[in-house]
Amino acid sequence: MGHIQFLNCMPIYWGLARTGTLLDLDLTKDTPDKLSEQLVDGELDIAPITLVEFLRAADDLVAFPGLAVGCDGPVMSCVIVSKKPLEELDGAKVALGSTSRTSVRLAQLLLAEKIGVTPEYYTCPPDLGVMMQEADAAVLIGDAALRANLHDAPRLGLQVHDLGQMWKDWTGLPFVFAVWAARRDYLEREPVIVQKVHEAFLASRDLSMEEVAKVAEQAARWENFDAEVLERYFTTLDFRFGPEQLRGVTEFARRTGPTTGFPADVKVELLGG
Repeated sequence: MGHIQFLNCMPIYWGLARTGTLLDLDLTKDTPDKLSEQLVDGELDIAPITLVEFLRAADDLVAFPGLAVGCDGPVMSCVIVSKKPLEELDGAKVALGSTSRTSVRLAQLLLAEKIGVTPEYYTCPPDLGVMMQEADAAVLIGDAALRANLHDAPRLGLQVHDLGQMWKDWTGLPFVFAVWAARRDYLEREPVIVQKVHEAFLASRDLSMEEVAKVAEQAARWENFDAEVLERYFTTLDFRFGPEQLRGVTEFARRTGPTTGFPADVKVELLGG
């Protein structure tokens, strides 16, 4: 089973320890791109997977309904940090953080079609200081983006553009960055286990959101953010995966599929669907 070591997944996993389910899972901790590859390659049975990689491997995977990492407006932790207005990035260097293909593809789509610019992209590790030495803007996700958004960019006088809010303003829809999925062959072998894991994650998410102040307080002990900021972050994120979120996925696939490696009308199969 995969586990993303980003703060945005903490409310999904926090309750597992409280319910005792964590003892029954063999967790592999890694970055979103690495976990996505391991699920697609069959090294993991169930894992969070970035939306782009899920859509590319949709024939082999079944998504968990009701469970995702997304937003319906701002997300706080998927951002473009820029030295200049986005409208001035045509031909400019834009550094892409190397940990999530979905946020990168979303940023490229928004810059091309919403803003109308074609920057020169290159990939590098997600370190804002290093990125901005060479680039005019940078795309960051996860904890590095949260630090850049709340701490580093304001201190350095840089502009911050929230990808979730940009997508919402453009389409009126929520955005899903990652879903939880089981391999279809594992589901066929172990349907009861998959169902129980799905139920455990939903219960963990619900418990975490009921006690979100406590989750934030615990996380603040080892993170560079105070509990108030983390509670705002956890309640800004959208952990649902229902009809509206599916509409957002469908719209993203329609706009990006043929240039990203999946059909524009790719079918998303849900567990129990």
